[in-house]
Amino acid sequence: MKKISWTVKIVMAMVCSLVLMGSLSIDTANAWEPTRPVEFIIPAGSGGGADVMARFIAPLISKYKLSPTPFIVINKSGGAGGEGFLYVKGKAKDPHTIIITLDNLFTTPLSTGLPFNWRDMTPVARLALDYFNLWVNEESPYKTAKEYIEAVKKEPGKFMMGGTGTAQEDQIITVQMEQVFGVKFGYVPFKGGGTVAVELVGKHISSSVNNPAEAVSHWKAKRLRPLATIDSERIKLPLWDTIPTMKEATGVDMSYLMLRGIFAAPGITKEQQEYYVAVMKKVTETPEWQKYISDMGLKGAFSTGPDFVKWLEDKEKITKDLMAKGDLLKK
Repeated sequence: MKKISWTVKIVMAMVCSLVLMGSLSIDTANAWEPTRPVEFIIPAGSGGGADVMARFIAPLISKYKLSPTPFIVINKSGGAGGEGFLYVKGKAKDPHTIIITLDNLFTTPLSTGLPFNWRDMTPVARLALDYFNLWVNEESPYKTAKEYIEAVKKEPGKFMMGGTGTAQEDQIITVQMEQVFGVKFGYVPFKGGGTVAVELVGKHISSSVNNPAEAVSHWKAKRLRPLATIDSERIKLPLWDTIPTMKEATGVDMSYLMLRGIFAAPGITKEQQEYYVAVMKKVTETPEWQKYISDMGLKGAFSTGPDFVKWLEDKEKITKDLMAKGDLLKK
């Protein structure tokens, strides 16, 4: 009996050691796991911040063996992302469908009357918050946000602001700028943030409020110039912290941060929801993720459970109020 007892103790000690070293995951050993490829839906076009992030996350999940099956990235950008949201809403109780979300989670149903609300899906986690910058072409004569705003003020409607979609974050921020600074832009909608950046490089628009990830490659290639960060604080990351806030650049404060989060299909079990929470938490703990948010100018802000739901409720209210001020709500 003593021999058996010592054997059991040795085995238990080995298991504990493996768990501590990260060689064995208690969650994946005992809980639900996908049994077929997971559809990872992007409710936005290619090249935008959501697209870039999803295509970064999916290979990480495979690299670290966080799922026994691959995460297959699929763009469903129609109707300002409504196509993607309705698709996931229609996959009730299917644990093999998740979606990466941005603020069109709120803006699309509010502006279109689409029969969808974020509560129709299962909240998983907020991965990060995304900044916006005011960008101009590198060859633009405007070196500061103050110079650019003053030029816009002198010729209302002449300067074209490019943005992703209509009545989405980029247009909301444009309306904010118009109200705060007493100016008037022309607004040109495009399918995705990547396209917006390319249009600014080509000088087909005067400016943009692209997310850092959408314009960083053009900035580094000296094709675009950031004039200000649209937040009350500078982006506290190398390189990005050289960009002044809007208040520093113009004397007027304005701020807008965007959701980068994950939801699953409605009606999945708590065990299935917890699986995705655990996967996304592990993703945000990898060195690759830490480098990614630094390179892309993101604010790490992982949140889940009741705290995430409360944040979503508050964000929805703020978004609705801003859209009402800009006359962007569905009549």
